[in-house]
Amino acid sequence: MTSVDKHEGTIQVQGQGLFFREARPGSGEASRFSVLLLHGIRFSSETWQNLGTLRRLAEAGYRAVAIDLQGLGHSKEAAAPSPLGELAPGSFLAAVVDALELGPPVVISPSLSGMYALPFLLASGSQPRGYVSVAPICTDKISAADYASVKTPTLIVYGDQDPMGSSSFQHLKQLPNHRVLVMEGAGHPCYLDKPEEWHTVLLDFLQGQPASSGISRCLLPVSPATGLSIHLSGPLSLLLFSCRGRSDQGGKIKWEKPRI
Repeated sequence: MTSVDKHEGTIQVQGQGLFFREARPGSGEASRFSVLLLHGIRFSSETWQNLGTLRRLAEAGYRAVAIDLQGLGHSKEAAAPSPLGELAPGSFLAAVVDALELGPPVVISPSLSGMYALPFLLASGSQPRGYVSVAPICTDKISAADYASVKTPTLIVYGDQDPMGSSSFQHLKQLPNHRVLVMEGAGHPCYLDKPEEWHTVLLDFLQGQPASSGISRCLLPVSPATGLSIHLSGPLSLLLFSCRGRSDQGGKIKWEKPRI
């Protein structure tokens, strides 16, 4: 098993201190790329530590960094840049990425953190490597044209017992380069209800992202019954696909054919 180096500390972002926890491959092994984990209003970076997500990502070769958002966790003294439920400036998360020296990260955004992640996803010049949404808020505050302009590979995850997840999906499905996993029997923090399934689909999504900043290929999984998988080469901005998956009660992920 790959050794893991863990670290925690505080960074200065726009004049305020934000707490973070980090896990990366040990023994001097280089990371494939960075994953930035945000959280919901009842949670913090400790959630990802206790769930084992930071460790699992580091063991798989990624630099995983979870922050405590303003007013929460160990960042209670920091003031949010926008009122709760309103879109924050995209510059905030860009400043976090710069302060942590993440490079283009995959951003994991549950619930409350949608107010930060969505503006970052849409910001001019922003280059997230990927976006993983888990029933984020503020999805109704983005226009159809803005959604359509996003080329970032996206994984949409939500529990079928979560009305917020279903309603947010009605907006997020406008992202052209997405795939979806609906966790059966899971609620709003679906990653807590089914952690093994969460880690499986997350690692699968990350594995499909190129280690370099340039996009070279993508593997879109489909139903095992078809025996089909699709490899794409070249600029994915010109080739837009989506596929959809659903978990069964045993936690097995089933992918449907992409709509081509």
